[in-house]
Amino acid sequence: MTLIDGMLQELEEEAKTTRRVLERVPDNQLGWRPHEKARTLGELALHIANVPGGVAELASQSPAQAPQFTDPSPKSASELIPALDKSIAKAKNVLAGMDDAALTATWRLMQGERELFAVPRVAFLRSVMLNHWYHHRGQLTVYLRALGVPIPSIYGPSADESPFA
Repeated sequence: MTLIDGMLQELEEEAKTTRRVLERVPDNQLGWRPHEKARTLGELALHIANVPGGVAELASQSPAQAPQFTDPSPKSASELIPALDKSIAKAKNVLAGMDDAALTATWRLMQGERELFAVPRVAFLRSVMLNHWYHHRGQLTVYLRALGVPIPSIYGPSADESPFA
C-alpha cells in the first residue's frame, strides 16, 4: 500500500462520517452562532464540506500562496451534501495524481515572497486536509448538541445513536 492509498482510504471513510454529521444541520438554524466571535452554523458546515477539495487543490501547488479566507454561508442546508460530494471528488482526483515522491516532497506556503512554512506535502495533507477537518467536524457536533439536534455515531456510540444497537 502506498502513502496515497492509505490517505484515500481514510478520506473515503471519514467522508461517510462527515456526511452523517452534515445531514443533521437544521435548515432553520444556519445563522445561529454560539458566540459573537464564532462562525455561524451555516458557515462552519459549509467550511467542513469544502475542506478536503480546497486543501487538496492547495497541496497540488508548490509553492502555494496563502489563501484569503472567507466564510460563505449556504442559503439552505440542502447545499451541504452536494458541496461535500464535489469536495471529496476533487480531493480524490488531486490525490490520485500524486505518488509517494510527490507526497514526501517539500511543500511550501508563501505569503507573497515570504515563506510561511515548508513541510512534506503528506504532513500538510494530514494536518490540514484531515486533522483540521476532524477538528471542525467536532465543533459542528457541539453546535448541533447546543441546538438539541441528535448527534450521529462518529467513532462509536454517541449519546443519541449506537452503531451496535
